[in-house]
Amino acid sequence: MTQRPYQELLGKLRETFPAPVSDRMHDAYFVFSILRALDQLDDLKSEVPLLGRPRTLDYAAAERAELAEEGRSAEDVARLLVGQLEGMPIWGHPRTQINVVPPPSIPSVIGSLLPAIYNPNLVSDDTSYGLMLTEAAVVAMVSRLVGYDPALAAGVFTFGGTGTVLYGAKLGIEKAFPDAMDNGVPEGGVILASAQSHYCRLNVAGWLGLGEKSVVEVPTHLENDIRLDKLEAAAREALDGGRRIVALVATMGTTDAFGVDDLGAIADLRDRLVGEYGLDYRPHIHADAVIGWAWSVFNDYDFEANALGFRPRTVRALASARRRISKLHRADSVGIDFHKTGFAPYVSSLFLARDRADMQLLVRGREQMPYLFQSGERHPGVFTLETSRGRSGVLAAYANLQLFGQVGLRVLLGHLVEMAETLREHLEGHDSTTVLNAAGVGTVTVFRVYPDGVDTWTAKDRERTDPAAREELLRHNDYNRRLFRYLYERAMRGEGVHISMTDCYRETDYGEPMVGLKSFILSPFIDEQDVEQLVRDILDARQVC
Repeated sequence: MTQRPYQELLGKLRETFPAPVSDRMHDAYFVFSILRALDQLDDLKSEVPLLGRPRTLDYAAAERAELAEEGRSAEDVARLLVGQLEGMPIWGHPRTQINVVPPPSIPSVIGSLLPAIYNPNLVSDDTSYGLMLTEAAVVAMVSRLVGYDPALAAGVFTFGGTGTVLYGAKLGIEKAFPDAMDNGVPEGGVILASAQSHYCRLNVAGWLGLGEKSVVEVPTHLENDIRLDKLEAAAREALDGGRRIVALVATMGTTDAFGVDDLGAIADLRDRLVGEYGLDYRPHIHADAVIGWAWSVFNDYDFEANALGFRPRTVRALASARRRISKLHRADSVGIDFHKTGFAPYVSSLFLARDRADMQLLVRGREQMPYLFQSGERHPGVFTLETSRGRSGVLAAYANLQLFGQVGLRVLLGHLVEMAETLREHLEGHDSTTVLNAAGVGTVTVFRVYPDGVDTWTAKDRERTDPAAREELLRHNDYNRRLFRYLYERAMRGEGVHISMTDCYRETDYGEPMVGLKSFILSPFIDEQDVEQLVRDILDARQVC
């Protein structure tokens, strides 16, 4: 039979796919292709906390890209892919202290890679098989960890921390407005969250049809936890005005300063209001614990015995965090990011509901999906937002839970907190620096730096509270921005530590933002010499700025 022209090309294209049956030669080529790409990535490593060197991002050139008539070889494409990563921060580098992004462990990378080869879809167990069991196992492990009954709880992996808040708010809508899934969201729903909570609260309210203006932002204490008196006042004002509370979002570890809300008191307040107002629904409580969930491993740690030998400052910080994180079981749902304090690759986010019956509020009729669910036993696709639901996050999370266990996570988190405490201690010991989250108990430190002649014992409180200090505040905001830019440029040259900055750590009492420099320690490789290097960098920068 004469071979048609396309068939020769088809044969070459087939070589660019993993073999569907065992083929020692082709399997070796597949592995070798990955190893070559890894070698090329390794060539980009240096003392600089980046892959390769910073480059100018030429979006104009990118927008001129066209699909070529002829394709490239797999080897050429691999080189192109490696090149796209040049300039990326190396999150595991001890001089990278930018944001709440950890380096992924080797098993979690494998957990992301393996399903990428075979492309399972968690819409159903007939398209994901054993990975659906893996999701169930992760849900059970984490349920026990946070204090839920795994026989009653349910969970699904979703598209990120915003997705976990969206699921929680959606359940709240269905409780406050039964049949909203069918009939739409009526007016009058509100979400109550702290002013320091993640801005995704606004995205969620907008995308769910509540509207951003439905979000009531409640003031916080200086420690960035929600003020319960203001929360109660806001809740009563909403109920007295005939509005329905869709959700109370408790932030269990704010992004900028690791503020932890008093979830137990929030739950008590909700229960009291339900009885007092005779509500025909229970406002949903969602714990946004995407950062703080991991501290649950200390729920049964004996801090008096302190078998792991943490320093006293570290023990104080860990015990303080546990005091509130241990109340996660009081929430109706919890958001968990393994790609934050679980050391997994993006994206690995779990939405966890205390009562699996809540998920029935989201179920759609199977007649609406006649081309799905013809086999298998478990079909989350009948209630998930996503139809195509990723698989790598599940296996990556499972890998790390198996790899670390509770002790491993305690060691990692304890070390990171110990390094953050060391940094705070150093910054508190210099008359030109002041820590804004001095009562912080997490791995993030927000601080301000001042020029000579400023009394840093009183400056931050004066700038925060006294309208007469506005000009002083703005001047020092600019000073810290200049200092950040100098530190950033040094880091890009491989000469210092790469930190970040927040344009608004919190607003002053008179409505101005307070700029803060931020060190977010999440690399297991950081040690005291790296902390001391950052302090030296800051003091050196003062001589220039």
